[in-house]
Amino acid sequence: MPDKLPLRQRIRADIAKNRKRIKELGPGLITGGAGDDPAGIVTYTVVGATTGFSQLWLLLLSTPMMIAIQNMAARIAIVTGKSLPEITTAFYSKKLTVFMVLLLAIANVLTIGADLNALAAIFHILFGFPTIHWLLLVTALIAGLIIFGSYRTVKRVLIWLTAVLGVYIVSAILAKPPVLKLLADTFVPQIHLQSAWIVAALGMLGTTISPYLMFWQASEEREEKKSVVQADEADFDTVVGMVWSNLLAYAMIVTGAVLLYGTHADIQDVRTLAETLRPAAGEYAFALFSLGIVASGFLAIPVLAGSTAYAVADTFGWREGMDNRVSDAKGFYLVFVGAIFVGAGINLAHTLSVVDALYYSQVLDGMLIPVLILIAWMISNNPKIMGTYVSGRFENIFAVLAFGVTTALSGVMLWQWLS
Repeated sequence: MPDKLPLRQRIRADIAKNRKRIKELGPGLITGGAGDDPAGIVTYTVVGATTGFSQLWLLLLSTPMMIAIQNMAARIAIVTGKSLPEITTAFYSKKLTVFMVLLLAIANVLTIGADLNALAAIFHILFGFPTIHWLLLVTALIAGLIIFGSYRTVKRVLIWLTAVLGVYIVSAILAKPPVLKLLADTFVPQIHLQSAWIVAALGMLGTTISPYLMFWQASEEREEKKSVVQADEADFDTVVGMVWSNLLAYAMIVTGAVLLYGTHADIQDVRTLAETLRPAAGEYAFALFSLGIVASGFLAIPVLAGSTAYAVADTFGWREGMDNRVSDAKGFYLVFVGAIFVGAGINLAHTLSVVDALYYSQVLDGMLIPVLILIAWMISNNPKIMGTYVSGRFENIFAVLAFGVTTALSGVMLWQWLS
């Protein structure tokens, strides 16, 4: 029996187990980092610039909601070996699946366009040369990584980029926030009824709880080919990824609040944000900010495009997966790379501004999030599908809470859109 082993052997066994869990980190960590894409960085920084520290408690509340939702998506994939589109088609309706995936694809492509624009703008600020040149180069680099890199190669690159995003924590520390006020606003809820505060709250929660993250993590858990006995490892991976994601978001809000709150800065996109931060933060902090934008863009764009490709392929029964050659999964790779090129095309055609792309993608996400949460909740609590691996109390409580919050937010966003 393990409890009868000598103390040294028990400690060594625990160390070995923990090392194994760290090695298993992947889908959840990548998913969490991808949630803080350039569009998200703008949103979180603007939240800090317009509302100060007053929404930090709301971000704290969103962390267990994210963990619960992503845990459900990961467990469904591991236990059933099927994706959300496959299960919704089998147990609900093919029309519902097509509608769900169509909204996801449009929202993802709009966000990809905004993120590519952000990368091109940062490279233009740092190195000169026209933005259009950087746009084409970045698009080609990401497409090449997807086409010519195996899943393991892509995973290693994405994990390293996730780690690089830690520069935002450094930026928040360099901003020297007032610690006592920071702690008070983090743990003491406050709500303001001004329109700017409400809009910022909608943008922050809409960015934090994104539909594409559910599709991506579920697909990657299947790509990892984990068995049901590894479900606890997936839970650990998810917790680490979501906590890391919101820690980064927290740092971005703090940085925006310290450097920009009360300055009435007019932030429209990554370029104006960078130019606003440069004199306030200094060259060193600006360099860290730029590094984070670049890392987040190269991390998030493949995740956005990949979640679209997995969802479309599973909807129509195509072969999918990054361990397949392009010739063996043509439809999957066509959607994967095509989503990136269409996103770039939005910038080339000048049909939408970055702000418009972010706004409309948030509206579509707002329509999709409650539907996805409801579907995931019903599936994960169905013993005929999940067996003994149905959701626990933690997942159910916070998934229901997330459903209520996102439904209310969706209603407000649609009302604003129609108005």
